[in-house]
Amino acid sequence: MLTLAIDTSTKTGSVALLRNHSILAECLTNLGINHSETLLPTINTILSVAGVETAEVDLFAFTAGPGSFTGLRIGASTVKGLALATGKPVVGVSTMDALALNVANSTITICPMLDARKKEVYTALYRPSRDSMPEKIERDRVVNPEEFLKGLNGNVIFLGDGARNYVGLIKEILHGKSYFAPPHLQHVKASAVGLIGMKKFSKGDILNLTAFVPQYLRLSEAEMKKVTGNR
Repeated sequence: MLTLAIDTSTKTGSVALLRNHSILAECLTNLGINHSETLLPTINTILSVAGVETAEVDLFAFTAGPGSFTGLRIGASTVKGLALATGKPVVGVSTMDALALNVANSTITICPMLDARKKEVYTALYRPSRDSMPEKIERDRVVNPEEFLKGLNGNVIFLGDGARNYVGLIKEILHGKSYFAPPHLQHVKASAVGLIGMKKFSKGDILNLTAFVPQYLRLSEAEMKKVTGNR
């Protein structure tokens, strides 16, 4: 089974091609360039290097959110186009789930954290699991980091740009109970998206191409202005 997985949920972008659970090729970019400029060329490069045609891909997986509104829209529209052109299924993967998989071998609580701007973060909580994929114990959410951190107990490992931005606050509130993933594990990897995506596919968790939308968790700036303007 060939799975093409992409991530455009943050400033970094990633594309990976997997055959079953083996990673054939993967590329991660952190260039500060809009995903609309890099995603399709990266997909083409990955497929070309692997000697695979788009029509040969059996499954498409992508990060469905939370994350950058623009990035999520680009990822969703790209995958939708590929799926409609090939007739192949699509699965959406939580950005938090994919990021947490980077530290799946942790023995303590896992807390992925992405910058949501407006002094907020996207986050969730996980505990180690025997099946190599962390078990989610608190749902994806957008929160005030200080309020969220005050509710944590025990040792916690953090990762993601949100954790990096609030490292001082995390250390202050958790008093020696906070740990941080190394730099090479701080970004969402498309290979993790693919692995989770295959597991979801095996359970029949497939997206409806005409109905699915990214999981933003909150209104966009334009939507907020529209709502407040109508009051």
